[in-house]
Amino acid sequence: MPRKGGPIQRRSLPYVKKVLAVASGKGGVGKSTVAVNLAFSLAMHSEHAPRTRPRVGILDLDIFGPSIPKLMALEKAEEPELTAAGAIVPVVNHGLPCMSMGFLLPKIPGTDSSADTAVVWRGLMVQKAVQQLLFDVDWRDPGSGAELDVLVIDMPPGTGDVPLTLGQLVNVDGAVIVSTPQDVALTDVRKGVSMFQKISVPIVGLLLNESHFICSSCSTPHELFGSPASFRATAEQFGVGVLGELPLVPGVSYGGDRGIPYALYSPDNASGATDPGSKEWKETMAGVASKVWQFLSLSK
Repeated sequence: MPRKGGPIQRRSLPYVKKVLAVASGKGGVGKSTVAVNLAFSLAMHSEHAPRTRPRVGILDLDIFGPSIPKLMALEKAEEPELTAAGAIVPVVNHGLPCMSMGFLLPKIPGTDSSADTAVVWRGLMVQKAVQQLLFDVDWRDPGSGAELDVLVIDMPPGTGDVPLTLGQLVNVDGAVIVSTPQDVALTDVRKGVSMFQKISVPIVGLLLNESHFICSSCSTPHELFGSPASFRATAEQFGVGVLGELPLVPGVSYGGDRGIPYALYSPDNASGATDPGSKEWKETMAGVASKVWQFLSLSK
């Protein structure tokens, strides 16, 4: 039912200049891993560093299955502190502030982690939690008071309450949609594109994850999950650009399990940084970050 005061007005998030949603129609396509690595790639984008590093944060809006604590090695983090005004202070690791429902859940008795705590809520509770994570977090730098240049939001899969709440309440500057090559994933991508178009969220582009694998004994790309032709056709069908096609690199999974984003790996300090396809993965992700920065700089 429409409210007496008219339709809900979208507003900007406190202390955030630009909002970028990373979404997927289907779960299990590596969206959260992409979101974390994209956040670091944006923070390290060559047009900004080392002259002035932009402040980038990441918000995990997957209420039922938060992944950011694991991917950021913050599973054992203490409950976030509050400001004098009662706002939530983000948790920081690797120099990147982040917030997740996982930081607010009670820890399992006898453990120091809330990773196995289940969220069993109905829709209204979920919407209230989403609104708190959106509007009750103070993203300012504790030292300088600087705002975030970009907040990357890791969306839950599907087209349910959370993306609808975000689209109705927040000025979202762009959305990146992640998929794998299989038709079963692309079917849900089409629904995701349609949803963002209906709620007037601009789509930056589509990103293909795990597009191919390069083994150590040859240089031939192996399309383990099928040809990317259907993915490219889907992008063309909706008039959306392809941001990049990331290869399947074992080190990406290795880093995610240990809370070290692959974008931070270098051959000198991390296992897996010299995997076949590593150079292509890093160059592709850097290119995606460049395209996203260009899109966001042109958005109002």
